[in-house]
Amino acid sequence: MQPWHVLLVANRTSSTPSLIDEVRRRARSRPHRFTLMIPDAEDQESGGWTLLSALPLLERAAGTDVPGLVRGPDPVTAIREAAASGDYDEILISTRSRRTSKWLRRDLPHRVRDIGVPIAVLTPEGDSIGSFIPTVRRSG
Repeated sequence: MQPWHVLLVANRTSSTPSLIDEVRRRARSRPHRFTLMIPDAEDQESGGWTLLSALPLLERAAGTDVPGLVRGPDPVTAIREAAASGDYDEILISTRSRRTSKWLRRDLPHRVRDIGVPIAVLTPEGDSIGSFIPTVRRSG
């Protein structure tokens, strides 16, 4: 069985218990590969600090290496570019609550739903927003 490759899109929530627990749960359910992307970093240095704190926690939860990417400043462009250059089976957007998330206020999940892979959203409070079924399916 090929590992299911998930692009984790997170910034301020990249080290939250909800994301770590979700990675652990998925890794136990079937083989997975995860890549963490910080999509809206002001600069490489600030994104690098986020990766330094999050990757060890995610790798422990995943039981394997988790590569990290820093992109910016536009999360829509960053997700589209990463999806075009990677072989992802799913994108998991980890963000703050509906009340405080600028990504949700700007409708990020809907703006990237045409990428061709399922999009799921997870918030630290656990109010998971169901997957968005892509309008275009990948073949293969």
